[in-house]
Formats: sequence, C-alpha cells, structure tokens
Amino acid sequence: MPTSEPVVESQFISAKDSNFLGQNPHLNPSEIPGFDATNPPNPNLISTCVHCGFCLSTCPSYRVLGTEMDSPRGRIYLMDAISKNDASLAETTAQHFDSCLGCLACVTTCPSGVKYDQLIAATRPQVERNVPRSLPDRLIRALIFNLFPYPNRLRAFLIPLFIYQKLGFQKLVRTIGLLPKISPRLAAMESILPEITPDAFREDFPVIIPAQGEKRYRVGVILGCVQRLFFNPVNEATVRVLTANGCEVIIPRNQGCCGALPEHQGQTEQSHTLVKQMIDRFSGTNVDAIIINAAGCGHTLKEYGHILKDDPQYREQAEEFSEKVKDVQEFLAEIGLTKTLYPLTETGELTLVYQDACHLLHGQKISSQPRQILQQIPGVKLREPLDASLCCGSAGVYNLLQPEIAEELGQQKVENLMNTGAELIASANPGCSLQIKKHLQLQGKDIPLMHPMELLDYSIRGIKIK
Repeated sequence: MPTSEPVVESQFISAKDSNFLGQNPHLNPSEIPGFDATNPPNPNLISTCVHCGFCLSTCPSYRVLGTEMDSPRGRIYLMDAISKNDASLAETTAQHFDSCLGCLACVTTCPSGVKYDQLIAATRPQVERNVPRSLPDRLIRALIFNLFPYPNRLRAFLIPLFIYQKLGFQKLVRTIGLLPKISPRLAAMESILPEITPDAFREDFPVIIPAQGEKRYRVGVILGCVQRLFFNPVNEATVRVLTANGCEVIIPRNQGCCGALPEHQGQTEQSHTLVKQMIDRFSGTNVDAIIINAAGCGHTLKEYGHILKDDPQYREQAEEFSEKVKDVQEFLAEIGLTKTLYPLTETGELTLVYQDACHLLHGQKISSQPRQILQQIPGVKLREPLDASLCCGSAGVYNLLQPEIAEELGQQKVENLMNTGAELIASANPGCSLQIKKHLQLQGKDIPLMHPMELLDYSIRGIKIK
C-alpha cells in the first residue's frame, strides 16, 4: 500500500501546467484558466486541511492508483493551487477530480473535520462548466445523464435490452469479449446489467396503502430510478414491512429521480430541476417521514437544504423536506418493530454479512441501525468483513466512467465479503448490489445477495430462504 509521504507543493502542479506557466513568463495570472465565480471551492474550507495524511489509507482511489494527487489531501492542495492561480483548471488537473469516487470515507477519517464533501461538490460543477471533454467522454456522459435519471426513458430502453438477453445476444457478446476492446465504458455498463424481468415494466403501487392494524405513522416512500426498475421487489418488500409495522404509506404519482446521479457528477442545472420536482411531488402529503431504501439517494435527499440554499423560492421547502428524510433502516430502528419475526431457514440459523454502502456509512452516519434490525431476525448471525468501510467501486456511475479503478475495488470487496464465510450478503444500495453481483459472478461465487428489507419481509411473512 502506498505510504503517506510529506506533501511537496510541486507535486500538485502537473507537467503540462508547469510548462504552460514556464513558457509564458509574462502571462498575467488572471489569464490562467481557473475556477469561475459561481460557487468555487471555499478557501476557508480548503485551509482547514493540514495535510496530515490520515485520509490516505481510507481513500479507495489512492489505494488503487498510489498517486498523491488522487488522494483527498492532494485534491485539496490542487484546489488551493487553482484558486491562487498556481495551477490551471484543465484536462490534466480535472482528471484527478474525476478519479474521486465521492465515497466520503475521508470525511469520516479526518481528525481536523475537513468538509471534503462540500469541496468536491463545489469543484465538480466547475470542471463540467470549464473543462472541455473528449468526444467519447461527452457521448457516454450524455447517454448516462439523459437516460438514467428518467425512469420512463429507462423503462423504454429496457425493451431492446430484454430482447437482447432473451435471444441470447448477451451471452454471445460476453463470450466473444470484443466489447471491452471497442469501448471499456460500454463494456462496464453491459457487465452490470442484471436479468431484466417483467417486474421492470410495471409500476402498480396505489397512492395510499393503509397500515396493518393501528396506524402509528404516515410516511411517504420514494421509489428511486434504478431501484424501481431493476429492484422492484425491494420496493414491494419495503412497503410491506412499513405497513406491517403500523405505517400508512403514501406514494405520490409521477415520481422522478431524486437528483443524486447528476448532483454527484456536477450536473448542477439538471440536479436542481429534479430536486425541485421531487419536492413538489411530496408537497401537501403531510407525512411524518419520507422514506428511502437506497443509500446514495438518501444522502442526496438529506442534502436538499444545502443544494438549494441559494434558491429563494425553494430554500425553506428544501430544508423542511430534508428534515423528514429517513433511510428505511434508520426509521425502523427509531420506531421499533412491532410485527413478530420468524427464522429465515429451516434450521433456524443464517450467517450473513452486511455490506456498508458508503453514502449510508460515511454520508448519513448510519452503521449500527441496519445491524440492529437484522439481528432481531431469529437465528441471524452477523459477520464483519475486512475493510468494511472501503468503497466497492460502484459509487453511482463511477464504475461506468472509471471502470479500471472500479474493477479492482469490486474484486477486493467481494473477496473480503466471501472471506467471512457468510451464507448471504445483505446490501442496502442498488449500485453496490449490481457491482457486487457482477464480481461474484466473475469469481464464480454462488451466494445470494438481498436487501435488508427483503430479509425483514420474508421474516415477517414466514418465508424460508432455504
């Protein structure tokens, strides 16, 4: 593993930047391409980093690449250099911001309380606005951001993919192995494609689903984008668990994306539009809590107040919305389970390992609640993996944009999970689940992976896994 060496200022200025400055001795510093005036990284936040290096061992990109500029402190130093016109915001510097997974492990680790999450969130829109991208990069990003955040578009796109799978083309493409040579990014996208079932084409939740027995709470449920199409059984299980424990469930019509995907990648205008639409959908529902069962979405939903802090029309609504958002595991741990739980196996025992999603663990600081909930199921024994807090490499669409780094992280994650000897993996984020399932298959491992809500639902209904 790379060691934590003292920071040298010259490390953070690329050769291209050095040549650019050195060959232009009469260039005015104001002419060096830098951050624009729209919400650049806050110098006061930058200055809180003391370059101690505690973040290095927990940073997945640094562990894979081993380069200082691909670490949190390296990126912060680079932000500082760009802010002071000592380096330019260009392709050579932007690549180090692109290599960040946004897992926020460094925020958890930092002894100085550096708000790296806010710094990288401010930097990414600067990159998108000011750094020209290559044609292949523009095309893959256009595909992602014009498809994934729009469930209706994505559902229509699933039709040819359904045919692609059913007619055996997927098996043929993977056997030939030509796609990775043509486009590693398209190959990465194809490699995580799960089996498309008829569930992906239906969405038949009523707007109001009554509580079973005495109503304790009135809650809203967000269906998600990838979650509702590829993991619809998870949403169904979530609703059943909530209603079984005394919750009246409200599911507003015409829900779209929560904005997490574009927000994490610096697509500010698109994310703000989607955030406002989500707030409008839940306006007037008078719910006690807004429930989400996908970790990445939950982190962004809780940040609505910060995302729209400069919007005079939506600022207060966004803050009120965020205050109500609860991860479903967090919520159930708070209100307590009232329904009787039954063992999940005929023998009465099940050894499982819980996979910590980064935006749940580091972003929302939720770790003990999922474990408390799972351990209430009779016979469940939890195992803890090595490097439990290290990212699996999914990170939203990171595994599609930076497939080489994601591959190594996914392989490590699956090895660590399998080394626990668990019979089942519990994962509370769709992106993590797709990434882990892919690498389980690549390593020839036959072990089931389920969302904790599916396990609770089975336990409540007395369904046996085996």
